[in-house]
Amino acid sequence: MKKLNTYIAALVIAGTLFSCVPQRKLEEEQTKRKNCETELADLKARSLDCDTKLTEATKSINDNTKIINGLQKDTSIVGTSYRSLTAKYDKLNQINEQLLDKYNRLLEGNLADTRKLSGELQLTQEQLLKKEDELKKLAAELDAKKKDLDALTEELKKREARVAELEAVLKKKDDATNELKKKLSDALLGFEGKGLTITQKNGKVYVSMDESLLFASGSTSVEAKGVEALKKVAKVLEQNTDINILIEGHTDDVPMAGKGDIKDNWDLSVMRATSIVKIITKNSTVDPKRLTAAGRGEYFPIDPSKTAEARKKNRRTEIILTPKLDELFKVLETN
Repeated sequence: MKKLNTYIAALVIAGTLFSCVPQRKLEEEQTKRKNCETELADLKARSLDCDTKLTEATKSINDNTKIINGLQKDTSIVGTSYRSLTAKYDKLNQINEQLLDKYNRLLEGNLADTRKLSGELQLTQEQLLKKEDELKKLAAELDAKKKDLDALTEELKKREARVAELEAVLKKKDDATNELKKKLSDALLGFEGKGLTITQKNGKVYVSMDESLLFASGSTSVEAKGVEALKKVAKVLEQNTDINILIEGHTDDVPMAGKGDIKDNWDLSVMRATSIVKIITKNSTVDPKRLTAAGRGEYFPIDPSKTAEARKKNRRTEIILTPKLDELFKVLETN
């Protein structure tokens, strides 16, 4: 670039010195000058392009230098690791050879132990197979028992449902019995404690009336105050159609004289029960099919003592009221 500038200055000086040259010479020099200027511009452009390429080349060289340095560093690290691994490999290979040598010596020197271990291993395998067979058998038994358990569980659920249904029916019966006792107590309020008692036991209601309330001694005709009480009982029974009615006559143990229609205590107890049945049917709409008359004679005493007081207790008539169990029987039959 410096040489080019020097060349141009020389041309300018020459032009000045030879300004007096002929016209043709001047034109030639001007033409040369223009050509030089054109060449100079082209050279400048090339020079700029070269500078740019030089800059890019320099940058590429710097980048490649960095990459080379990194690769050299990595190579150094890899080389170090390689050498370390090689040393470790050699050490392990040495140890392996030592172990192999020991194994061969042990194998040669412990053939008897090896045979023993082989026998024990075979025995263990046989025992293992036997245990596996036992385990399969137990698994089959367990599966069968599980099926039985499932069946029993299902049956238990059915029974629980049945018990719940039965309990519901029994509760309903107990509730009906309690309600019946209450109604009777309300209806016979003026008679309780005066030769009449109302009790509840075993799911039944017992209306017990002394002989003094119903009959004269040895008689089967119900007296007026007894008829009044029986009418009240009949009205309650009339309103409770799901009740079975048993009338039992009871006597003391004193034998009858055996005259007339009443031969003994059996006759007396049965006839008294029948008289009460007739009063109930006559004074209410109670279905006679619900009524049963029975005589117990002297064979079911309240007090077995042979005293006058005991005999007085035993001379009684009991109206035993039992809720019908048709619903309960249906449940039992269904199940």
